[in-house]
Amino acid sequence: MLLPLTKYPSIDVHGENRGTIYSIINDFINDNIKLKNSIIIIIHGKGSGILKKEIHYILKNDRRVFKYYLHYWNQGVTVVELKI
Repeated sequence: MLLPLTKYPSIDVHGENRGTIYSIINDFINDNIKLKNSIIIIIHGKGSGILKKEIHYILKNDRRVFKYYLHYWNQGVTVVELKI
């Protein structure tokens, strides 16, 4: 699905590591559920893929997440659809 990235809330986690990423993503999801935002954007970059893999692992195991996928045009961005 092609989404305009500026329309949805986003967080940029460039420079973070696997140890801190869980709490950052969890807080971001909590905040957006409270605000009733059903689609959020996580910008992790391409790089070596370590952050992307960790973020996708977190999202896969989170019951609040309906689905997630890489943005069609930018593989350094994950689009997350939340259960609202």
